[in-house]
Amino acid sequence: MIQKDKCETAVRLIIEYELNASPQKVWRAISIPELRANWLPEQDLSRSEPVALIPEKQASYRMREAEPPFLESLVTFQIAANDNGGTSLTIIHELDASRLRLKPQAANTNMQSVMRAA
Repeated sequence: MIQKDKCETAVRLIIEYELNASPQKVWRAISIPELRANWLPEQDLSRSEPVALIPEKQASYRMREAEPPFLESLVTFQIAANDNGGTSLTIIHELDASRLRLKPQAANTNMQSVMRAA
């Protein structure tokens, strides 16, 4: 198995694998919930059904972190036959960037500080 990592931005990770398994076998591992649970646990998914599906080519699942701030992401699995009779598997993991856009607090609001007694 060959792995290449590419980090395009802070919110997107692309990992490529060359597998010795056939595309049909890889597709089964990605698309059948009982097989997928061996390497992608159900509790890591926000829902067990794929968000997008192109049979035997691509499946996308929505994931949600179990701890605060409960960030959501989309993981997409793309498979294609390679020249060696195996499979090229590309995994694209994208963080939902809208959750990262926090409204910054102004350093100086030009308002007078007021102390309050408890």
